[in-house]
Amino acid sequence: MSSAPHIPVLGREALDHLAPHAGGIYVDATFGAGGYSRAILDVPGTRLIAIDRDRTAIAAGAELVERSAGRLTLVEDRFSNLAEVCAAQGVDAVDGVVMDVGVSSMQLDQAGRGFSFRLDGPLDMRMGQAGPTAADVIARASEGDLADIIYLLGEERNSRRVARAIVADRQETPFTTTRALADLVGRVVRSKPGDIHPATRTFQALRIFVNEELDELQAALAAAERVLKPGGRLVVVSFHSLEDRIVKNFLSERSKTGGGSRHLPEVAQVPPSFQLLTRRPVVAGDDEVAHNPRARSAKLRAAERTSAPAHDDGEPSSWPRLSDVMRGG
Repeated sequence: MSSAPHIPVLGREALDHLAPHAGGIYVDATFGAGGYSRAILDVPGTRLIAIDRDRTAIAAGAELVERSAGRLTLVEDRFSNLAEVCAAQGVDAVDGVVMDVGVSSMQLDQAGRGFSFRLDGPLDMRMGQAGPTAADVIARASEGDLADIIYLLGEERNSRRVARAIVADRQETPFTTTRALADLVGRVVRSKPGDIHPATRTFQALRIFVNEELDELQAALAAAERVLKPGGRLVVVSFHSLEDRIVKNFLSERSKTGGGSRHLPEVAQVPPSFQLLTRRPVVAGDDEVAHNPRARSAKLRAAERTSAPAHDDGEPSSWPRLSDVMRGG
């Protein structure tokens, strides 16, 4: 099943922690170019359910499905729905789930998808086919919502200045292309030689917001907790601090044991649903970073499912919600 045209970031480390074995059932929750899927299928006797919300990725994976001789099922869906996807395939428990979170290099390199300010294209940014585009958000969101989105999801210190400029300029001409938005941010955000492009954080924020990526990640982690059998492995590779913080907090909370204070009334402890396999995140080595600069920001975290019941969902998210912003709420 090898001959993979795509090597995923931290691919060897991810497979080492996933430890696929003959007879095991696995979920590649973010199929992309199929790098993890090929590696899992290289282990004889494995069965794989792969998910991607991008129809282009699904179409590109058709050949791998055919060559898998029935061992690979490829499903177009959000990875937050992985429990329902497994159930639809008659699977209620799996041996491993692997996720490579965020936008793929394939999406970034296609101008028509509108993810990158390096390539002029429509201001779309959707990973799937449905829902509002980035242009829709730019056109309808209030100045306050835009500032919150850019600050909270892009960690852009100049978010209010960017939002103010967007609202002023859209009165005259709607923003419909990546270049138009990048040019505006470039005029508003000052940068020095050697800094990242001024539009980097604004584009990141809009992409995360349009695709509801952080909510999706939270839901996908909880879904993986529900479908993993005792001893099953969860492996997550993330690429920026917001994603990694969600993964870190989820696994930390789910792996807690004991605790409490002898000075306070005893509180019943929820038994841990995971045991950590990585106390600290695994990062790419110098050789991988030299061959793939995107690997520089990658962090891998992994854990093994215990026999304890899945925990209740945590606190609701604090960042802006797409449905609220689009209806003016």
